[in-house]
Parts: sequence; structure tokens; C-alpha cells
Amino acid sequence: MEKLLITGKKELSGRIYISGSKNASLPILASTILSENVKLTNIPLVKDIFTMVELLKFVGLKINIHKKTNRIEIKNTNKNIKTLAPYNLVKTMRAGVLVLGPLLAKYKKAKISLPGGCAIGTRPVNLHLFALKKLGAKIKIKNGYIIAEAKKGLRGSKIFFPSISVGATENAILAAFNSKGKTILYNCAIEPEIQDLINFLNKLGGNIKLAGRKIFITGCRKIKKSVKHEIIFDRIELGTYLVAAALVGKKILFNKIDPTLIKNEINILRKMGVKLRVQKNSLEVLKSNNIKKISISTKPYPGFPTDLQAQFMVLMTRAKGISKIKENIFENRFMHVPELKRMGANIEIKDKTAIISGPSQLTGAEVMATDLRASVSLVLAGLVANNRTIINRIYHLDRGYEFLEKKLKNCKAHIKRF
Repeated sequence: MEKLLITGKKELSGRIYISGSKNASLPILASTILSENVKLTNIPLVKDIFTMVELLKFVGLKINIHKKTNRIEIKNTNKNIKTLAPYNLVKTMRAGVLVLGPLLAKYKKAKISLPGGCAIGTRPVNLHLFALKKLGAKIKIKNGYIIAEAKKGLRGSKIFFPSISVGATENAILAAFNSKGKTILYNCAIEPEIQDLINFLNKLGGNIKLAGRKIFITGCRKIKKSVKHEIIFDRIELGTYLVAAALVGKKILFNKIDPTLIKNEINILRKMGVKLRVQKNSLEVLKSNNIKKISISTKPYPGFPTDLQAQFMVLMTRAKGISKIKENIFENRFMHVPELKRMGANIEIKDKTAIISGPSQLTGAEVMATDLRASVSLVLAGLVANNRTIINRIYHLDRGYEFLEKKLKNCKAHIKRF
């Protein structure tokens, strides 16, 4: 099993290119079931993308990946589509359940494996099923599978989500895309990735509008046969490297991005004393020696993202005084804390809050990755720690970070896979 070896305390400088968004790519890939011919650019070459591609190929779509140009071409002209998503293709990637909505919408039935367990929390699919039932689907759970049917097709409805869910919002949009009549979704997730999905579906012929936390969908009666779309940049990857730059950067530039999508994170970094230059399509982080304490809470977008909680915690170990992070999204997202403590961090967990006392000088150690964002927080800790850090189970990293070692090496980091 591969590991990462990092020699810390190396000052970083240079330019980091931010990849396309994994979390935007996955629902858009699922939505290609609805079309005939789609070309997607700026696709990140990460494990979750390849898993979704394998799932779509199993369903019956023809897919060509052009790795040199991060482009995917998808054709759905197969008359013998399988409306099945088996366990072996869903168990490692919860986004596999997103094929449920488009399969139901287009083929009026679907059999999807319930996703496997998730390290950071239960993430149940009950809100997905709640929305689909409102659209007229009949659903039962049998032998670990969701069996859904809409013999007369789905019909528009008013759906009020009892809590905000990114995945359930996406599945509801995909299912309602060409349902009969109009659908209004209330209390929706409004992440930039969902906005990118809406932009893609509107290119496909949809009539979808976002207003606050409401989404208005008029069922599409004529789907375009051929569509091209460029995936938005990965704001979580950008946030991760911004923290790396704040920790050990001298001068690092990020261009071809939209800073308005991470306005909240930029404000937090500035409050923490990180020196930033913000332009229309770029960001530059300068050497930041005086990191300040702060208290933050994870919230649905546009609040502070749970996917950056672990990374910002590493930065908090450099701050003088007591910083706090309250985790409001997932119940088990502090699994990186014991590993950071092994490296010398002073962190205490009380209820849903991590209390970080600093500054702490981290020291390299052998540590274990437990999930995608926890694993990258250990990379960040390794970059700022004394001596060498060895990170095990880095397959978690490969799920969501494209060319991580290469990007860091280009900025003079000492990091290698072995």
C-alpha cells in the first residue's frame, strides 16, 4: 500500500493550478444519462471520477477519457440500458446514488445499491427518497438496494426539505429535470457545484432557476442531443492550497479561479493574519508569520464548508491563543485530531467543537489517513512540521486531489510517494 513521505519546514513558492471540481463533476456525469452526446472539459483525473465513469459504462453509456486534456466524451445511444447500480460500484463513492434520479426520470425505474458506510458520518439517503416520492416514485428497500419505479413518469411537485442536503438537492433536480409540470424545491443546498449542475442542465434544454434557497424547475420537453460544458474549478482544493501557502508559503499564485466563490474563506484567512492579494481571476498568498486565533462553525454554503474544517485546524495550531471549530454538518469529522495530536498539536474535543491551543510546533510522525479531507490535513501538517512525516492509506487522497505531489513539488515541497 502506497504512502507519502514529507520532509517539513521547506518554504514554498511558485504557482499552483487548481483542477476542475470533483463535487461538480460527479452530479453532471450522472446527469449525462439524460442526454445523447456530451463533452465535458476541465474534469479532474481523480479516483471518484473514474469510479463514476465505470458506473456509467456499466449502465450502458459509451465514454472516452482524454487524460492529456482532462476531457470526457459521453454517448448514450444504447437501447439496452441497465437501470441498475450494483454495490461494488457504489460502495466506495456515495455520489453513485446520484444516478437514481436520472434513471427514474428517463427510464421510469431504477435499482440502486444503498451506499456503504462513510467514515465521517452516516449521510443517509432518506432525503433523496423523500424528494423522489414527492415526484411520484414508488420506492422500497430490499436486500440492500433502493428499488424505485414511476410507471407513468415523474410529475412536478412542491418539495420542502426538512434539512439542507447537497446530494438530495442534486437528485431532486435530476429527477425533476424532465418531469411533467413544475417543481419547486424549498430549503435547498445552493453550493457552486449545484449551480454548475443547473447551468449544465439548462444547456441541455432545461428551465431551472435558483432564487435564494428555492429552485424552480419546469419539466423539459425537448432535450438537446449534443452539449459541451466546462466544469468549474475546485474551491475545496483551492482552499486546501491556500492553507498550505499560509503555513509555509513565501509567495504562491493561484490563477484562473473565481475568488467570489470562496469569499467567506478569504475573509477568515485575512482575520487570521494571512496576507492575500485578490484580483478578479487570481489570488496570491504572501509570507504570513503572525497567525491569529479565530472561532468558526461549519455551515451549508455560503457558510464555512465542512470540507475545509480539517485543513483550517492545522493553520489554527500556528495561532497564538485558543481557536475553535464547531462541526455542524457531520457527526464524526474529527478523526484527524488524534493524528494531529501525535504530531504535537494541542487539541481537545468537547461535544461538536474542537478547541485548538497554540502555537504548537508540530513534529513529523507516522500517521494514518481516515478520509479524504482528513488525509490532506495530514499533508499540510507534514509540510509545516519538523523532520519527516509518513502518511499511510493515501488512497483516500487519490479520491479527490489531482496531482497533489506534483503541484507541491513544483513549489519546492519535499514530498514523495513510496
